[in-house]
Amino acid sequence: MLETINCKNCASPVIDNYCSACGHPRLLKRVDGHYIIHEIQHILHFEKGILYTVKGLLTHPGKNIREFITENRNRLVKPIIFIIITSLIYSTINHFFHVEEGYVNYGGKKDSATTQIFAWVQSHYGYANIIMGVFIALWARLFFRKYNYNFFEILILLCFVMGMGMLLFSVFTIAEVLSHTKLMQVSSYIVIAYCTWAIAQFFNGKKVVSYVNSFFAYLLGMLTFALAALLIGFLVDAVFRH
Repeated sequence: MLETINCKNCASPVIDNYCSACGHPRLLKRVDGHYIIHEIQHILHFEKGILYTVKGLLTHPGKNIREFITENRNRLVKPIIFIIITSLIYSTINHFFHVEEGYVNYGGKKDSATTQIFAWVQSHYGYANIIMGVFIALWARLFFRKYNYNFFEILILLCFVMGMGMLLFSVFTIAEVLSHTKLMQVSSYIVIAYCTWAIAQFFNGKKVVSYVNSFFAYLLGMLTFALAALLIGFLVDAVFRH
């Protein structure tokens, strides 16, 4: 019989190896090499990890994301973690190969707030994609207002969809480096097509109007995000100039 102690998480009495109130273990295992390997395997696990998530989002994105929101949230990687990991993968690949430098050029003065904002976006795609997702979600909420999904559920949809967009960019970046062929412009069209398809599939993939609404929600979301960044940069520069 184990000695009764108080749970370190919820302070309830614990008489077994796990707390009966919250499920927290009686004693946490030490962080060692085995723990790190286990955590990496958990993230990459094909049945309930990032590989399974990628497979599901490539084949049936609408169905799998709907199930995540309404039925089972254990089969897919958590959406915020997914978009941050996939954005980090793309940022790391671009850091080593600098492919973006041949396509992205914001211009303007280097010390202007606008230039610094877009430089931050380019260096922090994970957070920037979440912010951009907020703008796209607002438009999607408007275009698909007859469907019973709230703003936050649509934002979850976009975290998955935009995360897959980052993986597609990663694949094309590597392909461009290996083939010495300009492919990133093509990848932009493919990512837009994928996002349009995935968002429409989530709401109602059987209607043509869903694809039209999805396309405009995505493009208008990106446009308003860029305009908001420009406006903030302009206001900051105006304030500091005076």
